[in-house]
Amino acid sequence: MKENVRDFVRDKLGHQANNLALFELAFTHSSVGNSNYERLEFLGDRVLGMVIATALYERYPNEPEGNLSKRYNALVDRETCAENGREIGVPNLIRLGKQAREDGASQSENVVGDVIEALIGALYLDGGVDVARRFILKLWEPDLAMQRRAPQHPKSALQELAAAKGVKAPVYEVVSRTGAHHAPQFTVRVVVPKLGEASAEGASKQEAETAAAAALLSRLK
Repeated sequence: MKENVRDFVRDKLGHQANNLALFELAFTHSSVGNSNYERLEFLGDRVLGMVIATALYERYPNEPEGNLSKRYNALVDRETCAENGREIGVPNLIRLGKQAREDGASQSENVVGDVIEALIGALYLDGGVDVARRFILKLWEPDLAMQRRAPQHPKSALQELAAAKGVKAPVYEVVSRTGAHHAPQFTVRVVVPKLGEASAEGASKQEAETAAAAALLSRLK
């Protein structure tokens, strides 16, 4: 695995690894043992946030904070991280325990998203902030370029619709949680009094809430 990881870091991250063990750790899921990517993911999440926030601040000098926040949330969410991780082949190198591997955790949005953030953390520690920034901006550039206007988050849009109709705010309820610990599946129902309700699934509570809000919005349009 060492040579595969070294090649990946060079070819996909654009960096010659000094401490290869950091990048091997970034690919190691908690199902393998206590030594895993979670601390690196914590760090990488903050580095990603700083780089994307700075990029948006510079790219949209006349936008108010609210619009910048909408753009930011869409760019650093789990779905975008996982899509970018798959784009560069992250799932092929994720180290998993037997059960997690059989459950297909290498394709889990949560796991792939976590690993890409862990790799960013490893890049930051091994090469510094400029190396991490260069990688993030290159991989996220298509996402940044596609945001011609600030996206409206479905939950915010539903909240605004309820206010405009003069009814109570949306209420979200977790209907069920299934699946393995590393690959949970949530079902959430959203209810807006006098307007309607909808349910949806997601790999996290937040993702399921977003999907439920989007589903109800589509019915109300």
